[in-house]
Amino acid sequence: MANWKFNLDQKQSVATSFTAAVAGFLVLVLIALSFFIFIRGGGFFWPQNIQTIIYQQPDGNYQTQFVKLDAKTMRVGEEIMHYRYSSVQQLFSGQLTLKKSSIISIEEIPDVVVVELKNGGTVIAQFLSIMDASGNTLGLEKFDSVQGEINQLIASVELIRQGELADIHRALASLDQRGVKSDAPARVKLAKRFYELQDALKDVEGILTGYALTVAFADGSTYSINLQDIRELRTPNAMSLKDKLASSFAAFASFISDSPKLNNTSGGVFPALFGTIVMVLLMTLFVTPFGVLAAVYLHEYAPRNKMTALIRISVNNLAGVPSIVYGVFGLGFFVYVVGANIDKLLFSNELPAATFGAPGIFWASLTMAILTLPVVIVATEEGLRRVPQSLRDGSYALGATQAETIFKMILPIASPGIMTGVILAMARGAGEVAPLMLIGAVKFAPALPVDGEFPFFHLQRQFMHLGVLIYDGAFHSQNIGNGSSFIFACCMLLLLMVLSLNLIAIFIRNRLRKQYTQN
Repeated sequence: MANWKFNLDQKQSVATSFTAAVAGFLVLVLIALSFFIFIRGGGFFWPQNIQTIIYQQPDGNYQTQFVKLDAKTMRVGEEIMHYRYSSVQQLFSGQLTLKKSSIISIEEIPDVVVVELKNGGTVIAQFLSIMDASGNTLGLEKFDSVQGEINQLIASVELIRQGELADIHRALASLDQRGVKSDAPARVKLAKRFYELQDALKDVEGILTGYALTVAFADGSTYSINLQDIRELRTPNAMSLKDKLASSFAAFASFISDSPKLNNTSGGVFPALFGTIVMVLLMTLFVTPFGVLAAVYLHEYAPRNKMTALIRISVNNLAGVPSIVYGVFGLGFFVYVVGANIDKLLFSNELPAATFGAPGIFWASLTMAILTLPVVIVATEEGLRRVPQSLRDGSYALGATQAETIFKMILPIASPGIMTGVILAMARGAGEVAPLMLIGAVKFAPALPVDGEFPFFHLQRQFMHLGVLIYDGAFHSQNIGNGSSFIFACCMLLLLMVLSLNLIAIFIRNRLRKQYTQN
């Protein structure tokens, strides 16, 4: 008997050790994967030094390029890979693989500049000069002051266009609606002022075109870039570590506040980030009450019979249904059935143009709520099971009804378990891609689902999502080599968003657990 107990304890110890080893291995893999994503994603913001590389082509000719080249890469093997920038017309000319033996020299020169354009393009070249509107040639140190002048001129142009010029357009439209003749004094006065403003705009735009940055590429060719087209100019080879850190933080701020450019390979991700957060919050708003009520019914009200057991099995099985099936269900039921009927009842004047009978963020949130509903139900039931039966009995003994006991005592005590389900639902909802591509998430959305236009919440609109942006950039980009760092930056941001949402939910859960444990 003693030997049998010893063998059982030994087997349990081996099983526990094996489980711990597997769990530790998975944690290490997760940490390594996250570290890899953060390193590659962080490289998108870091102002990497630029090298001047001279290499021999297969035909025997020599070629010079300005490249971003990691010195560690050169020690990996016989081949190195880098991205080269040859001209403004072809900003990203793709990957170039070279043999070590073909490289003649590699050096760094301090006056190489990285020019970030407003259209998302990037130019790497050697600085030559800056020309202001008066034709004066300036040095690189004058770039910030000249850029300030340009920003003031651009602001004055926008003020004219959005202010008085827009008012004149509205006044002329009002005169057209009232049928006022073209030679009426009011119309003549407005037309005169309109042409005066147009001339003023032309003058300012003429001044703006006089500002130019002249650079030289590695092959000796020169190019002139209008300064109003430049978003940022950096000299990474001449930057200190402090300057690079400041530049990285500024680039990250621009990344989360700007829109994607150049086929989702540069720019920022604000529309996708905003759409992801709004979708997750709407999904959480839908799934939490339904999941909690379903769990309360199954655990507190439903009889313990085969039907209840079958329902529980069905709920557990729903968690394993492929997500694309939920997407097809959402498209077929919510969009083509519910949405189409809403259009017939409330938006018949808009038909055949669909309002709610088309994919949008509202249907996407509902579909994701159904997808994550089993997670909330299971976690809430687990939280309800942890509430001692003695508390229920004491509440009933004091005269409380079952509903009062559940909603005033049991649910508050089980709230940490409910928050666990909500955390898991938010994490899964933020990372899903396949169903969203069918029911509202798009590569580019012209407007946000929430803005300052009445009624402010436009739930029928399509939206951008970080997961869809990553998918599109990874598989549909024509320049995956250059866009890979942008994709990793998006992955890093998605992880940070999920982590932030989880930390907030965990903080709330711990506060609730501490509160009701003490009470």
